[in-house]
Amino acid sequence: MRTITAGGIALRFFFALLLILCSYNPSGYSYYHWLWANLSSLTPYLAIAGLILIIGWAIYLRATFRSLGFIGVVLAGLFFACLVWLLVYWGVLALDKFTSLAWVVEVLFAALLAVGMSWSHIRRRLSGQVDTDDVDQN
Repeated sequence: MRTITAGGIALRFFFALLLILCSYNPSGYSYYHWLWANLSSLTPYLAIAGLILIIGWAIYLRATFRSLGFIGVVLAGLFFACLVWLLVYWGVLALDKFTSLAWVVEVLFAALLAVGMSWSHIRRRLSGQVDTDDVDQN
């Protein structure tokens, strides 16, 4: 059996963050902004890029929901929401600054997706339980 490493989790986080930031980010350079600026003249580039993003979202969301389940996703989301609340409470993050709040939320959402992509491996290492959704027939 293959085990998960810190590098594997970091790689999953990197690609989750890349997916999120390519989809939308407050800098103005994202698929959302590109699509909005060219809504009247759609091109094959927009369609292909959109389909690639949809495929990425489908992979990450499906794996996260299969690994954590609905309750796990809700609990992890609440945990990350409480982290945002803590940053606001400490005065590190201001609610009236949409840009900084958006960046923090996007990074935490990437962390949620990375945890979801890695959770089956982490649970197996912590508890010894193995998921049997996809078993090879050898």
